[in-house]
Amino acid sequence: MKKMGISIYPAKSTYEQDKEYLDLAHQYGFKRIFTSLLEITGDTEEVVNKFKKIIEYGNSLGMETVVDINPGLFEQLNVSYDDLKFFSDLGAAAVRLDLGFTGAEEARMTKNPYGLQIEVNMSSGTKYIDNIMSYKPNKETLTASHNFYPQKYSGLSQAHFEKTTAQYTDYRLNTAAFVTSQVGELGPWPVQTGLCTLEQHRSLSIRTQVNHYRLMDTINDLLIGNGYASQEELKAMSEAFMNSHVQLEITFEPDVTELEKKVILDEVHQYRGDRSEYMIRSSMTRVKYKAEDFPVHATAEMKKGDVLICNNNFGQYKGETQIALKEMEDDETRNIVAKLTPESIFLLDYLEPWSSFKFIEA
Repeated sequence: MKKMGISIYPAKSTYEQDKEYLDLAHQYGFKRIFTSLLEITGDTEEVVNKFKKIIEYGNSLGMETVVDINPGLFEQLNVSYDDLKFFSDLGAAAVRLDLGFTGAEEARMTKNPYGLQIEVNMSSGTKYIDNIMSYKPNKETLTASHNFYPQKYSGLSQAHFEKTTAQYTDYRLNTAAFVTSQVGELGPWPVQTGLCTLEQHRSLSIRTQVNHYRLMDTINDLLIGNGYASQEELKAMSEAFMNSHVQLEITFEPDVTELEKKVILDEVHQYRGDRSEYMIRSSMTRVKYKAEDFPVHATAEMKKGDVLICNNNFGQYKGETQIALKEMEDDETRNIVAKLTPESIFLLDYLEPWSSFKFIEA
């Protein structure tokens, strides 16, 4: 089952702040918690107890915590990869290896007696996962997740993301990636300009980020990398993630009619299978609304992302909903009723014939 997650950083926050955030996320269906133990400064016992307290609270809500660690931390905590009791006692459900070992250690860790998931880093682009698999790990407790990137321009390119993700989906492992809140300022490091996996997501709304991942359909779990996302963002992510249909955000044109709004917002649209390079066609609206009146108005040259309804001039096509994929000349048969938000126009490149979608007002 696919899950949504949030991130908390107990070393930089209070228990009360984190508890309030967990309560809010739980309300919107979030099931995973990511936290980072990459370095412990100060009193180790005090820091560990702080983590343990909030992880236990997350567990009481039915939320699973993944603890991000690196090999140096094993040494600092005097923990061996042969015995992961420390993380079990902490209440964690999974241990994420920010930096890996040689492959043999990871395979052994997947056979731990505590049932801890071992989550490996997907973003490096090496043959790392092939190496782990050659040591015959327990695939039931092996999962994978991408990194997030706090520095602007340092996130993954689309091409690298697709290549590295394929290495893990080929083994049918559960995968995860990070989206970023536009208001969250908390992360594991002093500086962060968002905490996303894909660089192109850094300044996008959380809804658009989630819809992009849904359309790519290669990632199981999505987590918000930075804390704290706003209630509006948690709600938007939940709606986009759990909806049966991908959502395309639009803004209506000033003179759109109430009937046109109804056709656009109330229907589940389906991309026709006989694909055109000029438009996406949703034809069922012309059947349902064939008796309705669609007067000619707001016709103009059409551009990618324009949402169209065929008007009375268009005979049997009257009432059909379309989305322009290329520039088309104005022949006064299509009313431009709305436009996709500029940031979401790129999603059209990922929409496949026969897929369903809904429009949502931005």
